[in-house]
Amino acid sequence: MSDGKQAPGDPRVSMAQKRTGLAGFRTTLALDRTTLAWIRTSLAMATFGFGMVGFFRSLREKDPTAETLRLHQAAIRFGTGLVVVGVLAMALAALSHWSTPRRLRRGDPLELTRWPLAIALALLLAVAFLAGLWGLLKR
Repeated sequence: MSDGKQAPGDPRVSMAQKRTGLAGFRTTLALDRTTLAWIRTSLAMATFGFGMVGFFRSLREKDPTAETLRLHQAAIRFGTGLVVVGVLAMALAALSHWSTPRRLRRGDPLELTRWPLAIALALLLAVAFLAGLWGLLKR
């Protein structure tokens, strides 16, 4: 059949359908891996925020000077910011994971957003780090 038509019962049709199904399954697994990576990153940010507060608290308890108190207060603000950013990133990753498989099942086209989660989070963290640095240096 040189005109591009396939004969009835052509085994290539069933192979193509099987491959398409497997491609969808691989896409779903990749989405799961991406979501788990976001959860891991979000938990690391929140844990780092808690650890920062605890570290500077122990410094303040060992040497209760005005400088360690100022550093502890800055660490509380910055650590709280990291916890909030971590929770926000996890919520956005969950939302993305919830909506993307629904679009795949419905057959809707998938579109890249103007502000992907990674870029938005990187910009938010950069602003948070600059604000924390500014807060430490201005005193």
